[in-house]
Amino acid sequence: MDFLKIFTIFLILSGCAKMDYLYEQGVGQISLQAKAKDNIDVLKNVRIPKDQKEKIKKIQELKKYFYTFWGKKQTPIYTQTTMLENKAVTYLVIASPYNEIKAVENCFPVMGCFPYLGFFNLVSAKNFAKEKEKENFVTWVRPVYAYSTLGYFNDTILSSFFHYSDYELAELIFHELFHTIFFVKNEVELNENLANYFAKQMLDQYFLTTNQLDYLKLQQKEEVEDRVLRQAIVNLTSELQEHYLKLVPQNKEESEAILNEFLDKKFYPTILNKCQQQNISPKNCYPLEKKWNNASFAAFLTYEKKAQDLEGLQRKLGLDLKGYFRWLDQKYASFQNQKEVEDFSQYLMM
Repeated sequence: MDFLKIFTIFLILSGCAKMDYLYEQGVGQISLQAKAKDNIDVLKNVRIPKDQKEKIKKIQELKKYFYTFWGKKQTPIYTQTTMLENKAVTYLVIASPYNEIKAVENCFPVMGCFPYLGFFNLVSAKNFAKEKEKENFVTWVRPVYAYSTLGYFNDTILSSFFHYSDYELAELIFHELFHTIFFVKNEVELNENLANYFAKQMLDQYFLTTNQLDYLKLQQKEEVEDRVLRQAIVNLTSELQEHYLKLVPQNKEESEAILNEFLDKKFYPTILNKCQQQNISPKNCYPLEKKWNNASFAAFLTYEKKAQDLEGLQRKLGLDLKGYFRWLDQKYASFQNQKEVEDFSQYLMM
């Protein structure tokens, strides 16, 4: 089914309130596809800088490695390249209640529910955020440099990919490609955590296989440091959530007071201490520079919350990465054949 037919189905099945949004995003996606050029032609184009061509070749190599590693047939993903006018391809808007850390879901026919909305137009993203704020939600808008349409469209390489280092690019490609071989409907948080986990595990395999040992050791050191910070943020987010449950703020003002006190007295001092312990200077301690509120914390959890659980589960099962994936695949097939448990995240840990 081509993307025009899918887009038409979305419009037919959606209510009027979502019609404008779907139309705008459909036009944006169609425009993105229309601008795409076959990689063969892009690589022949003398106007394309050499470094960008090298990135395209690297992505092709990473794609081949990924599908070979998992013994899967290659999909048409990343056979074309789209040169963007802006650095970001789209913008995500995450909304959360003022008195808890929880991403508000947005549901659509066919595709299911998501804890955010994406916009190709920054102005539209900001306008939507303002609408949610009028409804008493807290919002966060962030640029996105890569995303997956989960097979509904033939995803292209985006020029925004070219800004990543080789290590970051490998993790990005492995993450996005993982969505093409495993995806659980209506469980975005689990899907993103799984893609994150398997992508990070594949990095070691890839750089060892390609004999880039010195580069791998350097990146592994930075990854260990980053993991400490990510886990600290997850733990601190849980602590803030407990504050909201205990103090029960009655309005946005009370909630902001709780948040600001927590950030100043607990979050920033804890993160600064974690960075100092790892000899990371304050200016390079990225969580100190980020704007944190309920929505940005909720967005962070979408990608990180279940990382420890997934690692612990693999250790408990005593399986290597490929064996873990086979187990996961079988577990999901079993889940789909039962009716007692609705949440695969819960079923996964049973």
